[in-house]
Amino acid sequence: MKTNIKLTLTAFVCLTIAAFSASAQADPETGFVMPALNTQSPLAGMSGNHVGIRVPDYKAAVKWYTEKLDFRVIKEWPYADEQLAYLAPANSNDFWLEVLAEGKLKPVVKFNDLGKSLEESGYHHICLHVDDMDKTLTELKKRGVTLVGQPFYLDVISRKLAFFQDPWGNMIELAEVKKK
Repeated sequence: MKTNIKLTLTAFVCLTIAAFSASAQADPETGFVMPALNTQSPLAGMSGNHVGIRVPDYKAAVKWYTEKLDFRVIKEWPYADEQLAYLAPANSNDFWLEVLAEGKLKPVVKFNDLGKSLEESGYHHICLHVDDMDKTLTELKKRGVTLVGQPFYLDVISRKLAFFQDPWGNMIELAEVKKK
């Protein structure tokens, strides 16, 4: 009897530890089971910070991102023949957008078809997480933002997605973690 209790207790402890380890990696924000962090990596101090977008008109870009998407201006500065700024979403300091404006620019291709946009190599889009896709899209429509294609659900990543562009062709994705 003591042996059975001891084995049962050992099994219970092992299962509890295994379950805790597995659930410790579950991330409700991403909807994925995340792999363990690699704190021993020589590059462990690296993390995401911002994405830079190139636009021709500084004032128009800052106005568009602050009025259409409620981004906040964090810092503005000149560099050579350009004007730059860091912007952040209305309710987050974890992701920034760097606007690089003015100076010499080549024309950019603007897409009205998401599939066609995927035929270009290089940078494609930035992605912003949203809590409620329908509510967000309703508000963006009121603000004159036009989608590229229709919102869709991608089962393999449990997300509802929608795409639009800023006036200069920079593609922006919205993603809502959502179980179907």
